[in-house]
Amino acid sequence: MAAPVKRWSCVGKRWVLAYIDGGSRHGRGAAIGFTSRRKRGQSSVAQQPLITAQKSRKGEHEWEAVVGLEIHAQISSNSKLFSGSQVHFAAPPNSLVSFFDASLPGTLPVLNRRCVEAAVMTGLALNCRINKKSLFDRKHYFYADLPAGYQITQQRLPIAVNGSLAYSVCVGKKPSQVSTKTVRIKQIQLEQDSGKSLHDEPRSQTLIDLNRAGVGLLEVVLEPDMSCGEEAASAVRELQLILQALGTSQANMAEGQLRVDANISVHHPGEPLGVRTEVKNLNSARFLAKAIDFEIERQIHELENGRKILNETRSFDYKLGCTMPMRDKEGKQDYRFMPEPNLPPLLLHDTASLPPGADPQQVINIDWIRERLPELPSETREKLIQQYGMLPEHSFALLNEVGLLEFFQNVIKETRAEPKKVTSWVLNIFLGFLKQQNLTVNESPVTPSALAELLNLLDRKAISSSAAKQVFEELWRSKGKTPSQIVSEKKLELMQDQEALERVCHTVMEGHPQVVMDVKRGNPRAINKLMGLVRKATLSRADPTVIKKILERKLSS
Repeated sequence: MAAPVKRWSCVGKRWVLAYIDGGSRHGRGAAIGFTSRRKRGQSSVAQQPLITAQKSRKGEHEWEAVVGLEIHAQISSNSKLFSGSQVHFAAPPNSLVSFFDASLPGTLPVLNRRCVEAAVMTGLALNCRINKKSLFDRKHYFYADLPAGYQITQQRLPIAVNGSLAYSVCVGKKPSQVSTKTVRIKQIQLEQDSGKSLHDEPRSQTLIDLNRAGVGLLEVVLEPDMSCGEEAASAVRELQLILQALGTSQANMAEGQLRVDANISVHHPGEPLGVRTEVKNLNSARFLAKAIDFEIERQIHELENGRKILNETRSFDYKLGCTMPMRDKEGKQDYRFMPEPNLPPLLLHDTASLPPGADPQQVINIDWIRERLPELPSETREKLIQQYGMLPEHSFALLNEVGLLEFFQNVIKETRAEPKKVTSWVLNIFLGFLKQQNLTVNESPVTPSALAELLNLLDRKAISSSAAKQVFEELWRSKGKTPSQIVSEKKLELMQDQEALERVCHTVMEGHPQVVMDVKRGNPRAINKLMGLVRKATLSRADPTVIKKILERKLSS
């Protein structure tokens, strides 16, 4: 039998050394002497049986991890932050580039009002204080996809500060065991995106696409209040839902509309914070969690073996499941921040400070935006729980899939079925088919009306549950047919002829005297066998409840 494996596991906010029974499970790329691979779906809280190290001093094998995030969200706007160029994903290279985006001499920035309103709306939704006066700065650094040699951002005085984001994280094995946590938001700032470098390795050249250059970004800086990958991923997912609900960003991580940089360090409890590393450009909540947990374990392993943590930038290789060094940050880069000379201070107003007679098109009223904030995800979940008696985990599931809540609500409007049954069908059957086919809700061949009609048939006992699933499968394959048509074509309606069902039950009982005898002797499973035989004889067209009543009556007589 193989020796136990040492692992670092997150318990609460502490990372403790433990031994896990079983052989060594080194994965690809596990050259640093440990593995961070977990079973799919397992949280960062260790779920294996742990045997803690014996005879160790208190705190000797305890570590605390500190995680902070910088999140860049692309603003939903028809044009860029400082130019009139259109914003469109997957457009031909360099087809959406203005003179200003290419940094031609003599061009000047013109601030996009929509981007400012999006920043204010996001700040209000995240409980931030909106600065009535904010400033733009130039952040200088050289890179091929930054033609100006600087980025316009808000370093000194951003548009929003001192907010908070509440999110829920699973604290046990059951989905219902969730805890609400809060992470502080340091600031939200407006800034330009850079272009995109396309590396052609076979030809040893780099191509530049400036379509993305100048696109408006919201940079949301979260304080280091998190301690593991699961917390960070949950916070990012909640922020993503908020941005989508507000309409300030589509926040599609697959299209690069939401990118995350994670700052990670570890230290012993009660000691100063450790040297941090930064993992750049994480574009998936799942990869974010994996990257952070790997980096925490890597840093602990390095320190436990007497080595130092370098202040460096790293990337995450999702194929190997590990972080890789990109460049060191020991020599702090001087970005030479300076005020942006071509943009005056950005002035916002509330109702009290609004200048008399001001043109609404020329000023931005914070209170006007506050009054028009839409319902936030946390409020929607609470409403679902109160209105439909829904479990909290079901409310999360409905919101986590884009378009699924709207689909659910449309089904509810058109069906007489109980909300509990609708929830079960949408989350288990409908969502299961979507995942199996790798489709979005909008790409589903089954419409809300079709599912509502199917549930109505089931509710009035026109078909059985098993027949309903057959109808759903046929709906998925045969677009254009209604549930009623499928039921009629395949003859799936329940038997309404009570006498005919009585005769089938009688025939089954006569043909299986031994099973009947087992029932009379008190075997509780035997009646289920009789029910199964009756359902088989009726091609699953008989209601199981009615079958059971008839069988019990005949057996008792």
